[in-house]
Amino acid sequence: MEVTFYSVLALGFILGIRHAIEPDHVIAVSTIASQSKKLWNASLAGVFWGIGHTVTLFLVGLVVILMKNEIPEKWAMSLEFLVGIMLVYLGVKTIVSFKNTVIHKQHVHHHQTSMEHEHHNKHKGTSYLGSMFIGFVHGLAGSGAMVLLTMGTVKSVGEAAIFILIFGVGTVIGMLLFTTIIGIPFVLSKKRRTVSGTFGLITGAISTVFGVYYMYNLGINEGLLNLWV
Repeated sequence: MEVTFYSVLALGFILGIRHAIEPDHVIAVSTIASQSKKLWNASLAGVFWGIGHTVTLFLVGLVVILMKNEIPEKWAMSLEFLVGIMLVYLGVKTIVSFKNTVIHKQHVHHHQTSMEHEHHNKHKGTSYLGSMFIGFVHGLAGSGAMVLLTMGTVKSVGEAAIFILIFGVGTVIGMLLFTTIIGIPFVLSKKRRTVSGTFGLITGAISTVFGVYYMYNLGINEGLLNLWV
């Protein structure tokens, strides 16, 4: 029995790492990594994303499992729809941020340096919380699938709690590795503003387009709108 459960936990850890690099997760965190000034900023953003994601999965998952119920499909899909809205918001925000950086280049060097320093400090104080919030939303969207996976894998609430936590550790490690890797080109290009701006605009555009597609697919192709009408 113990060997079987340990095998299940190992599977949960691997699935957690794999879960971290799903397209919507990758695109969302990339918008934050694109604005990171240092590599460890990008890495920590991934860690905080994983923490927010795990907290939501753990709390919502255990509540639903304790109630011996499932999240209704309409609500599960609606929570996923929030991911699309968030991706569009992050994309537009990233595009505007990099456009403002270009405008700042036209100012006096001293004035520009002061503004960038102020912007950096502000961003530095909020990016981790923002990344955690992104993970929180993704956790809500994935809670339905997590409950189904957990209920089909373990046999008790205690095992479910451990499984979700191990799954969460996997997502934290997976996102840490990914944001570190994807943060490298953004950090290296910071001294070359044209390249950095291009990377940022592309990232923002991808997030916006994918977010619109994500909402359209859920609302029309998957029938979310019909469930609410």
